[in-house]
Amino acid sequence: MFNFQNIYLFFIASLLLNLTPGNDMLYVASRSISQGIKAGIVSALGIFLGCFVHIIAAVLGLSIIIARSANLFNIIKFAGAAYLIYLGIRALSTKQKNSQDRENTVKVDQWKLFKQGIVTNALNPKVAVFFLSFLPQFIDPSSPFFKVQLFTLGIWFDLQGTLVLVIVAIVLGKAKGFFKQNPRIWLIQEKVTGIILIGLGIKVALAAKK
Repeated sequence: MFNFQNIYLFFIASLLLNLTPGNDMLYVASRSISQGIKAGIVSALGIFLGCFVHIIAAVLGLSIIIARSANLFNIIKFAGAAYLIYLGIRALSTKQKNSQDRENTVKVDQWKLFKQGIVTNALNPKVAVFFLSFLPQFIDPSSPFFKVQLFTLGIWFDLQGTLVLVIVAIVLGKAKGFFKQNPRIWLIQEKVTGIILIGLGIKVALAAKK
């Protein structure tokens, strides 16, 4: 059902992407630092549900594209590779962020935090573009189970990302003082991840489709 090499690439790429500091991670980090571990975890669960909306949309839309044209599938594949390279270059060029930005949040109740997490992700067009360009690289377009493949990989990515966000919430909630005093840790992590993402993007673009 799944090609081993594709799954191997997907696991590496998805993990690196979920570990790369982005809007969702910064949002959860800000909630955790200013409002505690529970607030960060609730926000992460809201983001999980918001991401699920994009998964369903990707499955419905991509199933039509893949069924109609193998050429379109290849175009999406190369777009996904370019997206990985773009993310890597952006990570390499990232400058140190002001840590005070992570503390500018207002205390709200847990249900409101959950709903805000959903909206933050569900209404982010970049997330929709990401799923449309990223997931098709790792499936077999000729398989009668390609919808199941898309949904499975999407859920895996969402669950993995949520787990990372929960860990971020716990760590920052307990050790916020350490991260405030060592902001360069985030910057170094982004540089290393950027190099690996660029390499993965090139490998995906050059890989022959079976």
